[in-house]
Amino acid sequence: MKLVLATRNDHKLREFREALPRMEILPLPDEVELPAETGETFADNALEKARTAHKATGLAAIADDSGIEAAALDGLPCVRSARYAGDAATDEQNLQKLLDEVAAANGDRRVAYVCALVHVTGDGEEWLFEQRCTGRLATEPRGSGGFGYDPAFIPDDYDDDRTMAELRPDEKHAISHRGRAARAFREWLESRS
Repeated sequence: MKLVLATRNDHKLREFREALPRMEILPLPDEVELPAETGETFADNALEKARTAHKATGLAAIADDSGIEAAALDGLPCVRSARYAGDAATDEQNLQKLLDEVAAANGDRRVAYVCALVHVTGDGEEWLFEQRCTGRLATEPRGSGGFGYDPAFIPDDYDDDRTMAELRPDEKHAISHRGRAARAFREWLESRS
């Protein structure tokens, strides 16, 4: 199966190719402009991106919107995860802001990664797959794998205190919000064939 992935994030393209190895995941053509992420939910943003990619290419498309929610911050940064420290902020700046704000809050270090994956079929049907990965926020970043908040996200699924950035790619895909959403999507596809 051939799908276009509605993202400009090379890390996400690599992760989806690793998580969906039997599918041909195509990058979004350069001339396609993605809509601004102005939705109130991850699903809203993913849906608009997938629709845009499908309409522009005529191909089946997938898109995700994902981020982190911190219990101490009443669920923030949520849909603003990629822009938490400002529209032009780096991953490191976003992570540092989260670390600082959680440390200044009530001491609750519980966090969750959330992923909404939308698939628009070649015929224009729309399907949503949402998954979560829970954990806690480390006090400082560790590890060189992954991206975004991974260096400070300690998943509940393993008991050895490693961050997502310290896990092997196969370990991360087995438990991550994006890996779980990709598997739910793949299982749905397999059930239809």
